[in-house]
Amino acid sequence: MFDFKMKSLCVLAVAGSLLTGCVSSTIDGMGSKRKQIMLYSEKEYLQQSTQSYNNIITTAKQRGLIVNNAQVNRVAKRLIAQVPHYRADAANWNWEVNTIRDNEINAFCLSGGKIGVLTGSITKINATDDELAALIGHEIAHALRDHGREKVSKKLLTGLGVLAASSAGLGDMVVSGTSLLGDYGVNLPGSRKLESEADLLGVDIMVRAGYNPQGAVSFWNKVVAQEKQGTKIDFLSTHPTSEKRIVAIQEYINQNYRK
Repeated sequence: MFDFKMKSLCVLAVAGSLLTGCVSSTIDGMGSKRKQIMLYSEKEYLQQSTQSYNNIITTAKQRGLIVNNAQVNRVAKRLIAQVPHYRADAANWNWEVNTIRDNEINAFCLSGGKIGVLTGSITKINATDDELAALIGHEIAHALRDHGREKVSKKLLTGLGVLAASSAGLGDMVVSGTSLLGDYGVNLPGSRKLESEADLLGVDIMVRAGYNPQGAVSFWNKVVAQEKQGTKIDFLSTHPTSEKRIVAIQEYINQNYRK
């Protein structure tokens, strides 16, 4: 049993490591100047993320749900080529891209460059390459900024979820409504700050890859329109969307990419 005394000792030990735990995971782009609390082992988190991804893909293959989607492959390849500009070690990640046949609008990129895109992200909104680049770029941004590990580290610091973090690594970020993704740990941060960073860094990545940044605005507008029509979108349970969010993306584009 993980008693209160043991928990307190863990919290004190974690707090004592703060001097070496404040870093920035990226060298350029939105959020790079913000210091992040990274107390959870990068190696362990990467191992657990990889295992979660392998579990997802293995299960999908067993169910015959892995499909070869040329659009996803084409867009992801162009985006991945940009990651060294933001994080040097990401160039050496073992990047992997899989498309999963599922009617939900959703995608993810786990630590180490493990990408999954659900086919509903394309079919439900008739996504253009620019719009798909916005979605995948957003998820790549989460991985580059190491948002999942940051969130677990903050839980360690506060003493909340210490047992969950040490045993499962991904804590309560693993929630997803789809029947497949819900079974495994998926890095889906939901805080406003982390989502905003991913939105704007995602725009930077897609622009660097040659995509129209307005694709980010049109993507979210289409997602919101689907929701207003009554479509249940699990993606929004961990990626909150609002008119304010869309406005913030548009303002960022106007300030940085207006021709």
